[in-house]
Formats: sequence, structure tokens, C-alpha cells
Amino acid sequence: MIDFLFRLPRAQKRVVSVLADIVFLSLSLIAALFLRLDQLSWSILNQSSLLAFSLTLIATIVLFIRIGLYRAVIRYMSNHALYVLLIGTSVSALLLATFSFLLHAPMPRSTPLIYWCLAIVFVGGSRLIVRSTFQHQMMKAKERVIIYGAGHSGIQLSSSLYQGNQFQPVIFVDDDPKKQGTIINGLRVYPAGQLAKAIERYGASRILLALGNSSRLERSQILQLLEPMPIKVQTIPAFKDVVSGRASITEVRDIEIEDLLCREEMTPDQGLLGKCITDKVVMVTGAGGSIGSELCRQIIELQPRTLVLIELSEYGLYKIAHELETTISKLNYQIELKPILGSVQKEHRMQVIMQSFGVNTLYHAAAYKHVPMVEHNMIEGIRNNIFGTWYAAEAAVRAGVETFVLVSTDKAVRPTNIMGASKRMAELVLQGLAQRTTSTHFCMVRFGNVLGSSGSVVPLFREQILKGGPVTVTHPDIRRFFMTIPEAALLVLQAGAMGSKGDVFVLDMGDSIKIDTLARRMVHLMGCSIRDAQNLRGDIEIVYTGLRPGEKLYEELLIGNNAEGTAHPCIFKAREEALTWEQVESLLTSLDRACHTFDCESVREILLSSATGFSPSNEIEDLVWQETKLAKSVVSNVEDLKKAKIEKQTVPV
Repeated sequence: MIDFLFRLPRAQKRVVSVLADIVFLSLSLIAALFLRLDQLSWSILNQSSLLAFSLTLIATIVLFIRIGLYRAVIRYMSNHALYVLLIGTSVSALLLATFSFLLHAPMPRSTPLIYWCLAIVFVGGSRLIVRSTFQHQMMKAKERVIIYGAGHSGIQLSSSLYQGNQFQPVIFVDDDPKKQGTIINGLRVYPAGQLAKAIERYGASRILLALGNSSRLERSQILQLLEPMPIKVQTIPAFKDVVSGRASITEVRDIEIEDLLCREEMTPDQGLLGKCITDKVVMVTGAGGSIGSELCRQIIELQPRTLVLIELSEYGLYKIAHELETTISKLNYQIELKPILGSVQKEHRMQVIMQSFGVNTLYHAAAYKHVPMVEHNMIEGIRNNIFGTWYAAEAAVRAGVETFVLVSTDKAVRPTNIMGASKRMAELVLQGLAQRTTSTHFCMVRFGNVLGSSGSVVPLFREQILKGGPVTVTHPDIRRFFMTIPEAALLVLQAGAMGSKGDVFVLDMGDSIKIDTLARRMVHLMGCSIRDAQNLRGDIEIVYTGLRPGEKLYEELLIGNNAEGTAHPCIFKAREEALTWEQVESLLTSLDRACHTFDCESVREILLSSATGFSPSNEIEDLVWQETKLAKSVVSNVEDLKKAKIEKQTVPV
């Protein structure tokens, strides 16, 4: 019967509500008279009394319709609907008293008051019962969850989940002793120490973190507590994102790696941030990439006069330009956006673009950075990472650009792969140019792996876990530095304001993270267990695939130990070997000639002989080079066979 009523069309449900209210209001009057007189005398229900009540009933139903009581969906009935109901029943009681007086009905004067109380109970109570019944029915099909955090975010989340059809909050967990043991929004608040028992008692299948604006360190400590528990852990967006409209409170998502970083976020220096950007013409190369796009987002917040976007990918350029245009319009900023398709390897075009728009500051983020991919395409990696940087820098000098900032990488330190060697060579190019010219300030910024970028292990691990594994880790001892994309972008922007004369900046990134540990934590926090020799019934297996071409076990940020502080406590300046411009130019000339003839062996020899510190851990992996080498080997073998055959035929008997 209940299911049948819930499935009725909206118009029919309103008819049922009207009929039910007629019955409940009638019962309210009869019960009011009975309570007032102790026994119901039919003599009191004469013609005038019936007429007074009939008029009251009709007027009340019309009033309920007018004030919108029947427009309220009972299952989602809010406090406002109860307020409307209170007004309607109050007016109904006044109408009963008025009609009884005007029609001289023999009705005790206290009857309207009793009728008012009973009408609230019957009409309002019936709706609450229907709502509770519906919620009870929904609870059976909803997944039981625990909300960690009984603050504003947690309360808002619980209210939203009550109305949804996916999750049913069963308890709160909070570290505040003042909240523990209390009931908030209908849910009891437990301390974290009782969480394991609560999971079993309430049959919860996941924990939703509603930690508001708590620090990264606090979140990391909570996750360390939750990791051993056999339950999936997810989080909701930061409250500032919910308030700004960038996210919804119910956008439940998996734990991000930044939540696992055991260090606080870097605090930006606002003076440094705006120095090279505010009211200036700023240009970003590689604007559609992971770092480039985040640079653009943060640059917009600092309100440049013009932002020029350079991107080779048409779709990448369209995507970031559309996003930025929406942000500019929403914030009502007066910023000109110039999306330009182009390659940093076209020096003349780069110069024309910079001169046309009068660029003041340039952030060079265009690069090929995926280590195995560059190993397999080394000539294109060299062309883009080294010569693209050189051409963009030369164009910047001729166009009168004030500041040129190169986005570098920790893989440039004692590189074992082509990508790292090419980025270190790009650093040497800018250091050489900094000696040759003083009109443009050159600097570069090194940092470790950025989370969420193309090629990051985090989305790969998550995808593998969702598919049931296995999770692939290259080596059980491999370690990496990690930072978020916004942190990396903030570092680049601040370092650009401090840089000159080819400075190399690095960030205090804390301790490196073991990738194997990261993978295991992600498996546990996604509610799964590790399958290994000790647990053959586990959910996810971790497989070690071996180091990829050019990959190191450990990454470094400094070539030596010579680092000095800067105006920012988390940014340091590296003191490292640099070449003169004449030496750099000679290397570039040789490198250009080798790339032009596709001589991968010569390219490698040039990089080995330079000051890059290049120490390859594998043979040449370029796919085209290997194929060409194989073809040459086959041809050579065939020719040797032919030659041997001819020599055999010409030997005198």
C-alpha cells in the first residue's frame, strides 16, 4: 500500500492529501468536542454548528491550497512547510471561532483552541509519519556511511545525504571531546577510539571525511588512523570550494595523494606573487598542460592586464581558454585573453607574438616530460625541451621580455634519462644566456612529481584498484618527491619574482615517499586488502614490473650541497656549475647537427660530454633508431652473404 501511494502521479497525491486533511480536520473537531464535554452530545451538532464547521473546513482547505501546503513534497518536507502548516491551522481555528460566533452555534469557547492543537497533531503528524515511512523505506536501500567530522561541513553533508538516495549517515565521529556523546542532526557523535566497534555495530561500508578547512597534517594523521580499518575512506570538497560554487557538498570522491602528504602546504608570499604579474602582459607556453594550465588559473587570480596562452594542442588550448574565459566573466575581471596556437620550436613566430602583445613576463612550461616516452622519441624530446627553450629564450631577449621563468624538474639532477638530460641542458642554455644579456632576467624552478599530472602514478593506481588489480609498481624501493600542482605553480610564480642571472630555485619538499607504501595505502583507504603470501584471500595484488628505461630509484633536487635561502622560507637557491655562452652555443650547434641527421649515438655522446651530468642507465631506446638499426643490420647481413657467395664462386678449383 505504501509503495502504491509513493508511485502515484503528483496530481493524485495532492488529491489524496486533500481528502486526508478533510478527514483529519473532522476528527480534530469531534475529538475537541469530546475532550471538552467528556462525552459527545448530538444536540450540540445542530444545523448552525454543522454549518460553522463546514464553512471552516472549506475555508481551511482553500487556505491550505493558497499558502502552498500541497505543493510541498512530503518526503522532503522542511521546517518551512511545518511553519506554513502552523499558520494554516491557526487561521482555521480562528475561522471556527468566528463562524461559531456569527452563526450562534452552541460550541464551548475552548473548543477552537483544542481543535487547533489536535489539527496540528493530526495534519502535521500524518505528514511526518509519511516522511518517516518513506525515509525508512529509502534507508533499506541506501549504503550506510560514517561521517568523520561533526562540524559545519559534516552537518551540511548529513542533511544532504538524508535527502539523497545513495548514502545513509549512521553516526558522526569527531575528535572534539565537547561533541562526543552528543546527538547532532539526529546522529550520535563517537570518539575515534570507538570507530572500529561502531563500524561493526552499524554495518557501515565507508567513511566520509568532512574535515572542513583542517590542515593537511591533520588530515594525514586521521588517514593514518583509518588506514588499517577494513572500510573505504572518501572525502568531500573543501568548504571554500563549496561556498564558491566550484563543488557540491555531496561530491564524494576518493582520497587524493595530497591528503597523504605528511607536511603542511606552502604559504605563499602575496608580494612575490603579484610582482611580475599584476597589471602586466604575461605569457605561458604549454598553457594546456598540467602545470601550464594551473599557472594560468593562478595568474588570472593576480589580475594581469593580458594573458597570452601558447599551446600546440588545439583541444588543450580550447579547453583552458574556455575555462579561463568563464572565470574572468564570473569574477568580472578586466583581463584580455589571447589563446595562440603555435610551437615553441618556431623562433620567429614566438618573437612576433611576444612583440605584438608586449609581453613582460614569460613562464615556459612547454616540455615533453614523460620519461619512457622521451626515451622512445629522444630526438623530438631534445628538439622540444632544449631547442624549444633556446628559441623561446632568444625570442624573449629580442622582444624585450623582462622575466623568463623555466619550469624544470628534479630529474635534471644527475640525469639517467634523456628527459632529465634535456631539461638540465635547457637550464644550462638559460644560464649561458643570462651571462650574455642583462635585459631579460632568466631563472628556473625545479620540483618533484606533481600530483594529478599526465603520467602521475596516482590516477593509474586508482584505476587499477577499481578494476580489481593488480597494482603495478616498478620497484619495491623506488622513492619520489611529491607536491600538488597548485603548490608547484605557486612556487614558479614566486621564484619568478626573485630570479635573475640564471638562478636555479628548488623547494623544500620534505621527505620523499616510497611508491610501494603509497600504493598500499591507496589500496587500504579504498576499502580493499592486499593479496600476498600472507593473505591469499586479499583483494588487490601488487606486482613489481622492474625499472623502466631511464628510471632512477631515487630523485634529487640539488646537484651539490650548495644551497642558500631566499626571501621565501620554503624556496632555496642552488649554486651549481654553469657553462659560458660560447661553450653552450658550441654544444647546441653540434646537437642540432646530430638531431638533423637523426644520429642518436652522436646526440648521446654530446650530452655525455656536456656538463649535464648525464649517466644513462640503458642503451638507446629510440624506437625509430632501433628499427633503422635493425634494418641496416639485415641489409648488411644480406650484403655479406652475397659477397661471400660471389667470393666462393670466383675461387679457382
